[in-house]
Amino acid sequence: MEKHWYVIHALTGQEEKVKANILSRIELSNLKDKIFQVLIPTEVVSEVKSGKKRISERKFFPGYVLVEMELSDDSWYLIKNTPGVTGFISSGDKPTPLQNEEVENILKQSEEKKEKPMPKVTFNQGESVRIKEGPFTNFNGTIEELNPARGKLKVLVMIFGRSTPVELEYWQVERL
Repeated sequence: MEKHWYVIHALTGQEEKVKANILSRIELSNLKDKIFQVLIPTEVVSEVKSGKKRISERKFFPGYVLVEMELSDDSWYLIKNTPGVTGFISSGDKPTPLQNEEVENILKQSEEKKEKPMPKVTFNQGESVRIKEGPFTNFNGTIEELNPARGKLKVLVMIFGRSTPVELEYWQVERL
């Protein structure tokens, strides 16, 4: 038997519970030699609530859990009958394994995004925003440039009849 990564569909919001249930069922059933890893790919995001910057985790694929395992009747049955699991992603009756490249990309992306928190809110170039904090509070402007890696954006604001670029952080502006 060969081990592969499979995608399990779980009830949305229940991914952590499904992971815990699978891990405890593996312990009870002696299938440690068939089911190796249970993973919920996440990224770290930053947001500002009530004027305070908070860092939280967000799931890449809400409602899905990845499992590395050797597919057998026992391992399939254990996963399929875990509370919160609605089924495997499959073509027909047999679960379809992920390609190695797909798994590598997901794991790499998850690691990269854990190191550098990304802003939870995303903006687009040309979008109109209102500045909600800083020296230009309540000014409206248009996004000229985005730098999501740094969490900053450049907004063109009309000051004394001229369009002036102002560099702000994502949390300092809101959509109009």
